[in-house]
Amino acid sequence: MARNRYDIDETLNKEFNMTSVKRLGHYIKPYSHNIVLALLLRITASAASMLTPIFLMKIMDIYIPMGEEGIPHIIKISIITLFLMLYVSLVICIKTKLMMKSGQGIIRDLRRDIFEHLQELPFDYYDSRPHGKIQVRVVNYINNLSDLLSNGIVNILVDLVSIAVILVYMFSIDIRFTLITLLGMPILFTVVIIVKKKQREAWQKASSKQSNLNAYIAESINGIRVTQSFVREKENAKIFNRMSDNYRTSWLNAIKFNLILPPTVDMISIITTSIIFVLGVSWIRGGSEFMTVGIITAFTGYISRFWTPITNLGNFYNSLLTALSYLELIFETIDEPVVVKDKEGAVTLPPIEGNIVFDNVSFSYEDNIPILKNISFKVKKGDSYAIVGPTGAGKTTIINLISRFYNLDKGHIFIDGYDIENVTIKSLRKQMGVMLQDSFIFAGTIMDNIRYGNKEATDEEIINAAKIVQAHDFIIKMENGYNTVVNERGSRLSIGQRQLISFARALLANPRILILDEATSSIDTETEIALQKGLLELLKGRTSFIIAHRLSTIKNSTCIMYIDDGEIAEQGSHNELIARRGKYYKLYKSQYQFLEQS
Repeated sequence: MARNRYDIDETLNKEFNMTSVKRLGHYIKPYSHNIVLALLLRITASAASMLTPIFLMKIMDIYIPMGEEGIPHIIKISIITLFLMLYVSLVICIKTKLMMKSGQGIIRDLRRDIFEHLQELPFDYYDSRPHGKIQVRVVNYINNLSDLLSNGIVNILVDLVSIAVILVYMFSIDIRFTLITLLGMPILFTVVIIVKKKQREAWQKASSKQSNLNAYIAESINGIRVTQSFVREKENAKIFNRMSDNYRTSWLNAIKFNLILPPTVDMISIITTSIIFVLGVSWIRGGSEFMTVGIITAFTGYISRFWTPITNLGNFYNSLLTALSYLELIFETIDEPVVVKDKEGAVTLPPIEGNIVFDNVSFSYEDNIPILKNISFKVKKGDSYAIVGPTGAGKTTIINLISRFYNLDKGHIFIDGYDIENVTIKSLRKQMGVMLQDSFIFAGTIMDNIRYGNKEATDEEIINAAKIVQAHDFIIKMENGYNTVVNERGSRLSIGQRQLISFARALLANPRILILDEATSSIDTETEIALQKGLLELLKGRTSFIIAHRLSTIKNSTCIMYIDDGEIAEQGSHNELIARRGKYYKLYKSQYQFLEQS
């Protein structure tokens, strides 16, 4: 299923089935006591309200003809009816409270499960689709289930019971009228069968267009600086309007199927009621002793009550099909396989020293497009390994595999003799510190962002880490120092400041293996010189991997590996590689000459 662009529709390639409904039952079960209580109360209230037509029939056929003698009976029935209606109103209030609590609890549980599952999915899941399409499932799709879960479940059961009760009353009043009423049911079922498949497909398409729109909005917000820099506002607005129109068109096309059942039910109800009025009046005029005005009045009252739950069932069916189009996509996300996970019998990786071995490692993001080809090398504890080479050569892939963000195609990676595929992911990653070129800053205070690497750290430890990496000076100059609130992605901070905060975060985590992926690329030369002391402290006693295009930052590394086309072209110390006059030498000289010319 193609999802890698905002303008590619998501589709479900499977036929309709009730599996999603059964799975929803798993989430409903913990709230079954509230639902059952609400159902029982609602059934009693529904049964009470069903007495009204019987009362009306008695008043018209018995008590009104009695004249003044019938007035006390009419008053008594009126008082009973009043109390019954008060009871119905009270039950509705209690039922609404119980079902709102249950419905929102179910939604919370669904959202929790999908979010927790997203935390475990590997990087390639996020690499292959717009994040807006993921977000819409967690928020919009689950929200769209709210009405179904808060009201629909109990209402549908009550309506089914109400139909059964009404049919009993109707058959007890007049069997002929009841059979006439039921003649409309085959027509209704035929309409439902015809509409069902088309309605599901229409709502799936509307869901897909909503997902596309959400993905484009998220992309546009994230790229707003680029948009304004290249004056792309009008072009983006055109794209947005086109996608918004597509969603509007698909939604209108879907909603028309929802609007088919209610008028169909109304038409059948009007026709059957008209027939009953005509027949009833003709039978009364013909002198039938089995037909009275009260019977016709009571029966027509039950007809409206009979078709009302039928209409509700139709509306519920509409809501169910609409919800299923969302529910299937929600469960599809929850069912997304966690391909990078602990193997059965995986052991906890004990505190490591940092000896690393790559043994004939091969890897590809896509089939038949190898990124790494039989890579082998050894790193001793405390060594610093620099990885250089052209763009796309596989440098970042190597460090991603050390943290086991992806599964290997072939080969093994060992840390202190432990194959990383046989240890728990948590115990592996907790002993690693990773710093990327795009240092992510979370919304919150600077202190909270640094503490992200070690939630048990004290304020003094945080400040000390910031001092070591040369971040302390600019932090204390901010309005609230370490308690200064920064925005998501650190928009208030410069790129260099974000990287220094990330350095402090990594140092505070005290990892045994440290990975720096272009971590100093956005720091100015003056700050970098000051940072070197902090880096020495950060790297001391740790096995480290450094990816850097600025070769001056890696000259003192224990070993430098030049990666080209997924293979190790050469490796050695800076002086050894310069002496060989190979690819590293050419890269170093070209960079050195460029700096001289500039």
